Amino acid sequence: MKLRRVVVTGLGAITPLGNNVPDFWDSLLKGVSSAAPITRFDPSKFKSKFACEVKGYDPEDYFERKEVRKYDLYAQYAMVSVDEALKDTGLDLDLKNIDPDRTGVIWGSGIGGLDTFLKEISDFAKGEGTPRFSPFFIPKMIADIAAGHISIKYGLRGPNFTTISACASSANSIVDSFNYIRLNKADIFVTGGSEAAVNPAGIGGFNAMHAISVRNDDPATASRPFDKDRDGFVLGEGGGALILEELEHAKKRGAKIYAEVVGGGLSADAYHITSPHPEGLGAKKVMKYALDDAELKIQDVDHINTHGTSTPLGDIAEPKAIISLFGQHSYKISINSTKSMMGHLLGAAGAAEAIATILAIKNDIIPPTINHFNLDPEIDPELDFTFNKAKKRLINVALSNTFGFGGHNVSIVFKKFTE
Repeated sequence: MKLRRVVVTGLGAITPLGNNVPDFWDSLLKGVSSAAPITRFDPSKFKSKFACEVKGYDPEDYFERKEVRKYDLYAQYAMVSVDEALKDTGLDLDLKNIDPDRTGVIWGSGIGGLDTFLKEISDFAKGEGTPRFSPFFIPKMIADIAAGHISIKYGLRGPNFTTISACASSANSIVDSFNYIRLNKADIFVTGGSEAAVNPAGIGGFNAMHAISVRNDDPATASRPFDKDRDGFVLGEGGGALILEELEHAKKRGAKIYAEVVGGGLSADAYHITSPHPEGLGAKKVMKYALDDAELKIQDVDHINTHGTSTPLGDIAEPKAIISLFGQHSYKISINSTKSMMGHLLGAAGAAEAIATILAIKNDIIPPTINHFNLDPEIDPELDFTFNKAKKRLINVALSNTFGFGGHNVSIVFKKFTE
């Protein structure tokens, strides 16, 4: 069976760096840090008092008031980013010009409606007598509901489900969508992911794990991937949406093409629930699987958008994996971590970073890894981490790596589109 080609024809984003794709991309190139004191709740009793929040967001700018009651914040971010992506791809929002039975939705979220869960349980704990829960509690909370809302709003009747693999969730959704299209199960997929965990449960839970930074005296520089003084990731939130489409279908309707998706790899560390394998064995395998799937050689890779969270162990393991797989070619690859600017969007990270990788290919420029002051002596100093300043270079092939708690690893290969 001949596999069909899959291209990216639309992008949408709502992130701590901008509430649409142009603003997000502009902030990435400028090296803007989105980390700042938390405004969503009083963080004074928490170890971490800052995060990468979406800024200037009012749900009533996007939804009717009665709709807002139905959507958890993570689902709102999903709907906002999808709306932008569909407009970007040139499809009528009533989608009358496509076959809805051949158009699917695969969405990723690591946690789902944490805001809703926290509010309902808190209200229950305060109450007396007969417990009363909102009838929207379950349908707002469950992690699959964003995919459901997207399909209902636009009448999409193709495959529809949610991928949950912690921080790799939305990268998994992109790989699944890619595979469904090339196997002729659908022509178009709305895919990506969203997350909204900047709340007391999210901050408190990650604090208890010692996973997030406590650099409260300098939040803007707290996310320091590959820096010797990093002390954990900075929690972020938002959503990213991609429209994946079969090549001939896209050409027939005259769609613009950002890049081609040519491979996807999946692996497991099978090592620890939160720590990566210290030698990066799972990370090495997943990049190799992705390149094998794309039928590309290691010498073809120009750029890697790393998982690069700013955690003590992860930032050592991933460069080791790159060197182990790519050998001498490692030093010709431009590496970066966009989490240095937008923080860690958890289940939405893979989608946001895929968008950054696609735009890097489209524009032949690599956003920087900011907040670098002192290189960790355990990290090879000869690797090109694109520290502190964006870099122009030709990018034909790029990988986007995303790893999740539980040892879930995903690597996606994007390629500059040519006929």
